[in-house]
Amino acid sequence: MSASFRPLVPHGSAYANPPRRRDRHGRGVRGPLIPPALPGWRTRSERFDESVLTILEHVERHLGDALDGLEIGVEEVPPSNPAPWESGAVPLGRYFAADPAAGLPHRIVVYRRPVVARAEDELELTALVHDVLVEQIAQMLGRSPEDIDPDFRG
Repeated sequence: MSASFRPLVPHGSAYANPPRRRDRHGRGVRGPLIPPALPGWRTRSERFDESVLTILEHVERHLGDALDGLEIGVEEVPPSNPAPWESGAVPLGRYFAADPAAGLPHRIVVYRRPVVARAEDELELTALVHDVLVEQIAQMLGRSPEDIDPDFRG
C-alpha cells in the first residue's frame, strides 16, 4: 500500500482548527472568507470523505457487526502498478484482505480522483461512491453486492 493512505476521520476532528495565516504587510491576521456554517467552507476532498462515511454508515445499518474491524481510507489516485486482475481499467477502489501475521485488518480504499472524474454531478458522485463501497464490501464478505445493499445499481 502506498504511503499516502489516509484513514477517514469524522468531520470536525481533524479539520476543526485550520492554521492561522501570518500577518503580511501589517493588515492583521487573515480570517476565513467563508463562514464555517456554509457548504463552501469544506474542501472537495473533505466533502468526498464525508460522503464515504455517510454511505458506510448506511451500509453498516444493514450489515450490523459484519464490518467490525474494517478500515476505510481514501487515496487521491491508485498506485501506478495495477493489480493482475485490473487489465487496462483504472480502479475506483480496492479491497485489501486482513493479514493477522502483520496485524493488519481488512481495508478498503476508495480512489477519489477516478471516482470524481466519472461522475457528472453530486448525485451521481454519491451513487458511484455507494456502488464502489458496496462492491468492495461484497468482495470482502464473499457475497453478491445485491445481498449487501438492495440499492446497488451495478
